Amino acid sequence: MTRHSSTEHSWTCPVCSRQVPGRITACRCGHAREETPDDEPTISGSASRIPPVAWLLGIAIVALAFWYGYSSRPPTPDATVPARLVTAPPPTAAPQAISPPVATEAADPVPGAAFADSPPAVADSAVPAPAPPPSSPISLEDVAERATQAVVRVESGNTVGSGFFVTPDTVLTNAHVVPGAWAITIRRANGSTSSARLVSSSSEIDVAALKVSNPDASQVVLPMGSVARVRSGQEVIAVGSPLGVLQSSVTRGIVSAVRSVGSVTLVQTDAAINPGNSGGPLLTRDGDVIGIATMGLTAQQGLSFAVAIDHARALLAGQQPAAGGGGTPLSNLNHAINDRGASSSDDAREEATRAYEQALTLLARRADALDLDWPRFKSACYGGPIRGSFDREWYALYDPRATPGMVTPGCEGALADLRRIADGIRAEMASQDEAARRAGVLPGVQRDIRARLRLEYSGWSR
Repeated sequence: MTRHSSTEHSWTCPVCSRQVPGRITACRCGHAREETPDDEPTISGSASRIPPVAWLLGIAIVALAFWYGYSSRPPTPDATVPARLVTAPPPTAAPQAISPPVATEAADPVPGAAFADSPPAVADSAVPAPAPPPSSPISLEDVAERATQAVVRVESGNTVGSGFFVTPDTVLTNAHVVPGAWAITIRRANGSTSSARLVSSSSEIDVAALKVSNPDASQVVLPMGSVARVRSGQEVIAVGSPLGVLQSSVTRGIVSAVRSVGSVTLVQTDAAINPGNSGGPLLTRDGDVIGIATMGLTAQQGLSFAVAIDHARALLAGQQPAAGGGGTPLSNLNHAINDRGASSSDDAREEATRAYEQALTLLARRADALDLDWPRFKSACYGGPIRGSFDREWYALYDPRATPGMVTPGCEGALADLRRIADGIRAEMASQDEAARRAGVLPGVQRDIRARLRLEYSGWSR
């Protein structure tokens, strides 16, 4: 047995399986150990036997670590990707199906370049557009605020009422507010005034149309509705100038009924309509005019009426109202009310009304005669101005401020004769008005008769 100079660990004999010290090069059975080169160390024993599973596990761990490190890196531009894959499609390209966009990042982006060259974004047609929110109904306050900008105070001589714009140059009002007037002034809510002239009127429907000089194109106007869609119980407002001084007053109520009185359709309402409201609009919650306020029965609370706006439409279109047997809506309504069942007091009131009308008809003839004398007196004896507007110009004799000019010397007698006749008419008017009041003739009926005979003057009782 030869000894090996090495001092390595033992080795196993492949023939007899004995453990032989590393320094011995031959086994007892005679098998000689194979020599190992000096520059290649030998690993003996269990250390030289590494199971294959361990090798595979190690390779897997290394591969997994390499993959994780590569995937977690931030993306870098790939120089091998063709430029056409990251640029926008040409404008002439055919429309393509919409698909989710793939985010790409260009190297060294230039500020603003994306906005300069990118095509506009395409909305996804598969997503329906959101429905618009439902519009809220207009409030009653907004309706009233808009209406007051279109409602005006109408001044005609000594008569004051209301009116409203339906076009920038057209105002509707009651016929009894402007009875034969030749000079009319309208006063807006902001205090500005304009002159107007009467272009059409009908006492049978108590509606008149005025044309305004120098109209304002920005003037707020009110749309005209129709009583065909009016229902009892629906809410309405009336706007006007009650008592002639409380301009832009608003009252609220409901439609009590729609009634036909003779040939006229009236809207009955419990909204307060007072003297001065005449000619103002009656509006729905939508802001449409359905009537022109014409009267309120003071003896009965909550009983007011408006002429249906449909009559005004016809008048503006040039249509003449159908003959209704004479009278006005007010007088016809009073006849209709009184015809419900005659009592002794009703009969007395009716008789007093007829007497009042007959007496005023005689007075109107005297006034007509004075109408003929007045122009001759002016041309010969008075060359000054007449201040104010009157249904009959000689009413200026009742107001010294209306005739500031001097009377031509020698005409004092003619002036005295005119004054005597005018004073006689005035005294008779005051007497007849008082008698009618005592007999129970309604004030509105008296006013209606005076307006029809051109005898409306606020100073009769002074």
